[in-house]
Amino acid sequence: MDSANPDPSPEPDTSGLLASLHRADASLYASIAASSTPSHDDRLALISNAANHSKPWIASAAALSIFGGRRGRRAALYGIASIATSATVVNVAMKPLTRRRRPDRVAAGVIEARHVEMPTSTSFPSGHSASAFAFATGVFHVMPIAGALLAIPAGLVAYSRIHTGVHYPGDVLVGSLTGIALAKLTCVALDRRSA
Repeated sequence: MDSANPDPSPEPDTSGLLASLHRADASLYASIAASSTPSHDDRLALISNAANHSKPWIASAAALSIFGGRRGRRAALYGIASIATSATVVNVAMKPLTRRRRPDRVAAGVIEARHVEMPTSTSFPSGHSASAFAFATGVFHVMPIAGALLAIPAGLVAYSRIHTGVHYPGDVLVGSLTGIALAKLTCVALDRRSA
């Protein structure tokens, strides 16, 4: 396991549904780690790092606010509010409860060219994926075309977290779905407040 990655949880139980899901998740992770994609490795590491602290979504919100008129400002508000809700639930509630270890990317053979800094937080779910899809969903609620276009970079960010070895595929899938669900709830709440 990466030396920067603490070991916050005991070894998982080797029987039962959760153990089976973990084995399938780890197998898919290992398959992605074993894939040879030298032309994409640097780009995906760059994408993964660029998404730290929701920087692309904040920049997108600024662009929508400046160039999108009143509707763009509303879309930006819904997107940023969706990130805030998602980040709070994922980081304050879900990660501490699940305490899933980060993958051991060295043992899995993730080549070093793909590596980004291994976060010290627990692995499940992916906060980057949750924020990316929360923002795209929040924007979609107000500006469907812009939101659909933002789903493309959101998907790239989510996949980059697996490709760089810092998350299992299941972390990313659940993070993405969590971001979408929480964004929808946030948008409904904002709609009611503005009605």
